[in-house]
Amino acid sequence: MEERNVILHDVHEELRAKMVPFAGYIMPVSYTGISAEHTAVREKAGLFDVSHMGEFIVRGKQALELVQHISSNNAAKLEIGDVQYSCIPNLQGGIVDDMLVYRLDEDQCAEGERAYMLVVNASNAEKDLAWINKHNSFDTRVIDISDDCGLLALQGPEAVNILSKLTDVAVGEIDYYHFTKGRVADLENVLISATGYTGAGGFELYVRNDQLEPLWKALMVAGADNGLLPAGLGARDTLRLEMGYCLYGNDIDDTTNPYEAGLGWITKVKKGDFLARDILTDIRSQPRNRQLVGMLVEGRRVPRHGYRILDDQQKPIGHVTSGTSSPSLGRAIGMGYVASSHKESGTKVFIEIGKKVVEAEVVKFPFYKKD
Repeated sequence: MEERNVILHDVHEELRAKMVPFAGYIMPVSYTGISAEHTAVREKAGLFDVSHMGEFIVRGKQALELVQHISSNNAAKLEIGDVQYSCIPNLQGGIVDDMLVYRLDEDQCAEGERAYMLVVNASNAEKDLAWINKHNSFDTRVIDISDDCGLLALQGPEAVNILSKLTDVAVGEIDYYHFTKGRVADLENVLISATGYTGAGGFELYVRNDQLEPLWKALMVAGADNGLLPAGLGARDTLRLEMGYCLYGNDIDDTTNPYEAGLGWITKVKKGDFLARDILTDIRSQPRNRQLVGMLVEGRRVPRHGYRILDDQQKPIGHVTSGTSSPSLGRAIGMGYVASSHKESGTKVFIEIGKKVVEAEVVKFPFYKKD
């Protein structure tokens, strides 16, 4: 697949970002360095270009029925302005993708209609759209706006102060996993969402493509005195991993079910019928063979995706799904699936890293906790 340039490609080039292929796009992995960008987000603020994400509008008289049918969480609980984390199960109980579900206002809807926005992973957008359309037997339409929608993530404890310089919206009063719309930096109808993938607080801002560069530049100017740095995919990954957030393709995929991935809390089998409900109900009632866990790793070697996890007899009990050197903790951390007999916190396991075997301790998520 040929990679596409993101809309802000020239802006990233001017900032001398290191650009890499990711999810079909050429994306910035870092600007001033992953550790510096990571620390800026934890302590001050960072600005991410995440316009590669996929966005679908679901609108119609049976919009809720479709969203309920293809998702694991209970979207019936959403009021206008609410956001919900959910996943799309496949027919075997695996995960087609994880996503955010937005309950939109109804000012563009006909009488009796509802509207939702589904935000999905860029690498899965085409697959997700085909899956949703395949299972859309409802009086509703699915509109792919991915190519028309820009998305910036302003993350960190200074995000409120920075964004407040550019808008009259009381952004500090937007509750976590809620959103509103308003004027930001003289740009109309910006969707301001109190969500993110870093655990550091902040906002995700959805705009039209032609608004993306003006918004980026306005935020960078507004944040200059607040320690704001542009941040790339590298810091995004280290930040999410410190929080124990799953990355599709690494920690969850079509072969993993929500319960073993620690996502039982977004799997509402009692909400009514939906795809794979019976299978997920059965999985829920059975003892699990494996569980996704966090691991603090001894030494400086970093565990990588696919590395084997061993017990104290050097027998394989699982595999690493994600790993990094944590800038906040100053040590190596990892996530991986282990046999349920080794899932409890404090359990010692071992990871094959190259020709060496290093010790690790199973711990609860998140790795990083604010003081």
